[in-house]
Amino acid sequence: MQEALQKYIPIHAVSRVSELLSHDNLVVKVKSERKTRHGDYKRMPNGKHQITINANLNTYRFLITLIHEIAHFEAYNKFGKSIKPHGIEWKRTFQHLMLPFLNPDIFPLDLLPLLAKHFKNPRASSDTDVPLAYALKQFDAPNNKTYIFEVPLHSVFKMYNGRTFKKGNKRRIRYECTEIKTGRVYLFNPNAEVELLNTYNE
Repeated sequence: MQEALQKYIPIHAVSRVSELLSHDNLVVKVKSERKTRHGDYKRMPNGKHQITINANLNTYRFLITLIHEIAHFEAYNKFGKSIKPHGIEWKRTFQHLMLPFLNPDIFPLDLLPLLAKHFKNPRASSDTDVPLAYALKQFDAPNNKTYIFEVPLHSVFKMYNGRTFKKGNKRRIRYECTEIKTGRVYLFNPNAEVELLNTYNE
């Protein structure tokens, strides 16, 4: 297990993560990229528990996602199946499991303040924490994607599924974006990743 983990997470996190995964009825699988999620957890019909994580995540995001999913497993074991997926039981479990990893041997110094703030009240997805998501993105392999909040107003962009939109004004937190094909308006989180196509001067 430790040898397999070294490929995906910071080296100083390997031994502790191995301990967290030392359950006979817990299986971890690394998957090819899924656009709508970084990882997931589910209880299988045979009583075992399965965690899947996207293989393309950088080491820091992979670690956070893996501990996120382990927290689901631990919360299920401790509190039962009636709890909310990202309720207080999961939040407290996630905080408890993540705390030992929040040190400079594992994360870069510039990430630690953002992580400390995030884990005061962890969200269902770290992607909704814009400063943290943007900081984590700096460690991704280079690609042609950008965040919605970086896209100039009235620019046209493409989603992973090929749909194209024009960026509009910000509404509180999210951005109003009009789908080119249908004219329908959708709200986008500021850190949704897209591919910029061109810019309109309006």
